[in-house]
Amino acid sequence: MFGWMRKRRRGPSGGEGVTIVTMKAGESGTVVNVGGGRRMIERLAVLGIRPGKQVTKVSSMLLSGPVTVEVDRSQVAIGFHVASRIQVDVKAK
Repeated sequence: MFGWMRKRRRGPSGGEGVTIVTMKAGESGTVVNVGGGRRMIERLAVLGIRPGKQVTKVSSMLLSGPVTVEVDRSQVAIGFHVASRIQVDVKAK
């Protein structure tokens, strides 16, 4: 809907580095960086979201609602603002 708000940057491996929020449903990639404080990074690591892991965006809600991602064959719902701090390298198809 707001295509002009999506900013995609080139990642180090030739893919596109984006946040989980800007990914489309069904798109997958490898987590490159997790921004935020120590507690948030530890909480995401417990959920299985850490650099080097493969994640797939399942769905998201409108108006800054939760984002559902699949990691290690399990689905996890995370907040919009937390998802906006997770950088993912999306492989070009």
